[in-house]
Amino acid sequence: MHKVEEEKHVLITGGAGYLGSLACSHLLQLGYRVTVVDDLLYGGESLLAYLSHPEFNFVKANVCEARTIRSAIDQYLPVPVAIMHLAGIVGFPACQAVGRHVAWQYNVEAAQRAFEQAEELGVERFIFASTYSNYGTSSQDDLATEESSVNPQSLYAETMVAVEKFLQAQAGSNCAPLIFRMAHLYGLSPRPRFDLLVNQFILEAYTQRDLLIYQRGYSRSFMHVRDAVRGLILGLQSEIENVRGQIYNLGSENGNLSKDKIVEVILRRLPETTVRYKDLTFGGDMRDFHISYEKVRDKLGFDTQFTVEDGVREVLNALRSGLIDNPKDQKYRNAKFIVS
Repeated sequence: MHKVEEEKHVLITGGAGYLGSLACSHLLQLGYRVTVVDDLLYGGESLLAYLSHPEFNFVKANVCEARTIRSAIDQYLPVPVAIMHLAGIVGFPACQAVGRHVAWQYNVEAAQRAFEQAEELGVERFIFASTYSNYGTSSQDDLATEESSVNPQSLYAETMVAVEKFLQAQAGSNCAPLIFRMAHLYGLSPRPRFDLLVNQFILEAYTQRDLLIYQRGYSRSFMHVRDAVRGLILGLQSEIENVRGQIYNLGSENGNLSKDKIVEVILRRLPETTVRYKDLTFGGDMRDFHISYEKVRDKLGFDTQFTVEDGVREVLNALRSGLIDNPKDQKYRNAKFIVS
C-alpha cells in the first residue's frame, strides 16, 4: 500500500462535524493522511465515504480526556504535522443548552489538553477554529480587526476568548498555535447543519413558506463552509512565521451582510415566502458587526470564492431533490433552540 510522506499527516478533532467532515475530503484529495478523533455526538454518517480510503483513520474518543490524542497517534504513526482542533460545543444555543460547566469543559479544557499533547508529540502547528462572535459589536465605519477589543456576548464566545488567550500564551512553544476567527458559515457539507442562520432561513422558507426574523437590522459576517476549509488548509501550508501565535479573521468583507440581505437572496428563489419581523432579543447573543479581512488577504493570500447566492442555490437544490430526507431531524442541529 502506498504511504504518504510523514509531513502530510493531519489530525482533526471533531472531524465528523460540519466543518471537519468537509476538511477531511479536501485533505484526502490533496494527498494527506487524515486521522479523525471524534466522539460522534452528532453521529458519524459524515465519515462513511472515507472509511475505505487507505490514508484515512478514525478514532472514536472524547478529546476532553487527558491522553486521547496521544493514544490516537500511538496507533497511527507518523506524528502529524498539524492538529486542526475543531471539536467542541459550537454555537450560542448549544452552549446555553449544556450550561457553563460542560461548555467550559468541552471547549476550553479540551483545547488546552489537545495543545499540550500536540506539544508533547512534536506536532508542528495547532490550528484552532474560533469565531468572529468574540468581537460582540462593531459599526460599518469601524471594521473589527484582529487588533480590536473582544467583547463576548455569549457563553460560546466567552469560551472561545479563553482558548485564544491560552493559545497566544503558547506562541513560544515548539508547536505553533494559529487562530482563525471564522465568519458565520453556510452551505452544504457531509454533515449538514440547519441551525446556521442562512441554512436555517432556506429550510424555513422552503418547508413553511414563512420566515420570522428577529433582530432585523443586525449585520453579521458570512462565509461558505468550502471557503472555510480553504482557509484551514492555507493555515496548514503557509510559512510557519505567518502562523505562529497569529489570529486571523477568516472571511471576506463581501460577506458582511444584514439579515435583510440574506432574506432578499432567498426570496429571489422562493418569492412566495411570507416574511415577518419581530422585535425580540436573546440575552447574551446581541451580535452586530462588520469585520475586516485585510490581514488574512495580505498575509495568507486568502479570499472567498463563494457567495450567499451559491449557498442558497445548493442548499435549496439538496432540499428539492430529496437528498436530505428529513432536514428537520435533530441530528442536523447542534441544539434544539434555534435563533433567527
